[in-house]
Amino acid sequence: MSCSLDFNLKDYGYHNFSRSLTKQDKQLLSSVFHEADDGNKGFLTREDVKMAVAEIFGYKPSKLETDQLILKFGEDIYGSRCMKLAKFLDAISEKLMKSDEDQDIRHTFMAFDSQCRGFLTVEDFKKAVGHVAPHLPMHAVELSFRELDRDGDGRVSYKDFEFMMKYNLAEHI
Repeated sequence: MSCSLDFNLKDYGYHNFSRSLTKQDKQLLSSVFHEADDGNKGFLTREDVKMAVAEIFGYKPSKLETDQLILKFGEDIYGSRCMKLAKFLDAISEKLMKSDEDQDIRHTFMAFDSQCRGFLTVEDFKKAVGHVAPHLPMHAVELSFRELDRDGDGRVSYKDFEFMMKYNLAEHI
């Protein structure tokens, strides 16, 4: 079942904030450009762009996606469409701005929320955990659920789920 119809996470405390790249982000992108620049040519070929995108986003882009980036941000160099550093920064910055930092958390929440209600019940939680960790004792799953259910209403909201997913134990010890 898909939760994309009439399911607005803003109603459950999720807000998508636009962000701008920091100086560190730009330095990282520049470093990735230079690592992908096979032969230190000063530009990226189509294959180099694929490698750089894979390094930054963690997936190998499709031929279509790579071609669109090269077409929009590339320039003709030695008879081939290539991308120089400034255009690479523009291309990846635009792609990063469109990406959503919390996309994985939202997808995980929606996978747990099989009824698309906008909250998780203990049954939803047991079912999802049963698929990924079938040997985990049910009392441990129930205990985890109770810990997530901060207001004790028998439901875990998206806000609570997001808090749990972003919680850094090392900062709280």
